[in-house]
Amino acid sequence: MGSPAAGWGAAPAKRARREGSAESSCGSPADRDPRLWDTERLCQHLSRNGVGEPGLLRRFRESGVTGAMLLDLPACALRITHACLPDERLKVLACLNQLRQTADIMKVFNDPVHGHIEIHPLLVRIIDTPQFQRLRYIKQLGGTYFVFPGASHNRFEHSLGVGYLAGCLVRELKERQPELDITQRDILCVEIAGLCHDLGHGPFSHMFDGRFIPLARQGLNWKHETASVEMFEHLITSNKLEEIMESYGLILEEDIAFIKEQIGGPIDETACEESWPYRGRPKEKSFLYEIVANKKNGIDVDKWDYFARDCHHLGIQNNFDYRRLIKFTRVCEAGNQKHICARDKEVGNLYDMFHTRNCLHRRAYQHKVGNIIEIMITEAFQKADCFFQIEGSKGKLYHISTAMEDMEAYTKLTDNIYLEILHSSRPELSEAREILHKIERRELYKFLGETQPEKVNEIPKVVNMDYGMKDQNPIDNVLFYCKADPSKAIKISKEQVSRLLPGTFSEQVIRVYCKRQDPIIVSAAKQYFVQWCIKRDFTKPQDGDVVAPHLTPLKQSWNNRSKTEYTTASEPSCKQKLSFNK
Repeated sequence: MGSPAAGWGAAPAKRARREGSAESSCGSPADRDPRLWDTERLCQHLSRNGVGEPGLLRRFRESGVTGAMLLDLPACALRITHACLPDERLKVLACLNQLRQTADIMKVFNDPVHGHIEIHPLLVRIIDTPQFQRLRYIKQLGGTYFVFPGASHNRFEHSLGVGYLAGCLVRELKERQPELDITQRDILCVEIAGLCHDLGHGPFSHMFDGRFIPLARQGLNWKHETASVEMFEHLITSNKLEEIMESYGLILEEDIAFIKEQIGGPIDETACEESWPYRGRPKEKSFLYEIVANKKNGIDVDKWDYFARDCHHLGIQNNFDYRRLIKFTRVCEAGNQKHICARDKEVGNLYDMFHTRNCLHRRAYQHKVGNIIEIMITEAFQKADCFFQIEGSKGKLYHISTAMEDMEAYTKLTDNIYLEILHSSRPELSEAREILHKIERRELYKFLGETQPEKVNEIPKVVNMDYGMKDQNPIDNVLFYCKADPSKAIKISKEQVSRLLPGTFSEQVIRVYCKRQDPIIVSAAKQYFVQWCIKRDFTKPQDGDVVAPHLTPLKQSWNNRSKTEYTTASEPSCKQKLSFNK
């Protein structure tokens, strides 16, 4: 089967997976694996394919011949010899081998981050749909690409990576703890959830649901996870994948619900806290909901992939090793529920993981120039919104801000909308077009400075920096196990780890920009910004002593230093003044 996905990386290689190997846990479901067939299932398949006379099938039933016995010669040769003749056995084996070859073709992708990764054929069928291919045209880091030249990667490759890592983790748990009863259906559903978790992202990823929609649809409580669930449903139904999913052993109603719950949370939002809120899997398999999107502490394969992938493309060192953490995870029971736990010695590495997240936000995701560009793109989209018409189902037309109401229309909405505006000659798009032309010419809004409030406030248009759980320490919600008793879940407090760990886990950064380009106006605006910070008792802007040396001495708390230190900072030398005047 040809695949559009083959264009990504090296050409995918195909090979028939050997049944019974250590890696076959991600192969076809049991109903397509002849080794797992009992006598009756084997006879039914042979009968449907016209192989074997009634007498042969009767002898198979009398001797209790199974698929594993036929495929495990010569260990079962004596028993098989009594049930069928050599020529009959050859016909039966040819029939079974033909099924195995068509059922277990895996595709190998050369991923720049994870190396050669294998993708299950059902996942390939999902990849080869317009709804998934759409992710090729949505930048993973939105406007950050305009700052970091290497950050050209898209949601497409990230989604492949998350699907792969989800399979790695769940198969590791299955191998390490057989008592968890992780089935092939579980593995396949977790992989599909990882693959499809970002289907709902709009143009420029988080810029769309984090900046544009809150301004264009004020009061609307919408997030991309909601659209991911809806797009997944649309992908399955519009491409008629129900039959192929059933052929791989999935139970549609139950397993599709499980996949959707992993992406967007419980389907039944009204369920009380005491009851189990999920329908896809019972409470005994609660740990499966912590793999793709961990709502409990934020440690999930989604982060593991984007840490590695974003660092790779940004040119930033990644010090977090997800492969090591996978080797030190297991499932333990705590509070009448099973959770994924990490080995106690990994607690320091987990703090490093969240520190890496914070560093990525500071250095890249919240880069001041990247933020300026996303603000400008958002403004352009707002001005163009009512002039764009995107056709959805039954010919109904939608705008940029309403396309997510119809998945057929939303499938057509990607980063390409930027180029459509930029290259349009329509007069009604002139204002939006001019904003994008300014980005192309690098005539960006000017950064005036940044400050921080002493306390976290509900202030609009601020940058929130945290460890992923607002002001909470996410490690407080992580369960660990120790070597002495791997079955017992424990908690490890911050004080038990190190005295050098952060005391607070969130802060707000207020950034101010100026749309005007005139250097005189920008200089005056920077001084006014310093004065604004003084009145509101915010922290001193980093360049406050340089842009407003006559203002910063007015606030005593900003200058609790010796006279020599203050003079050095607020009164530039002749050399510094000359440089400033240039």
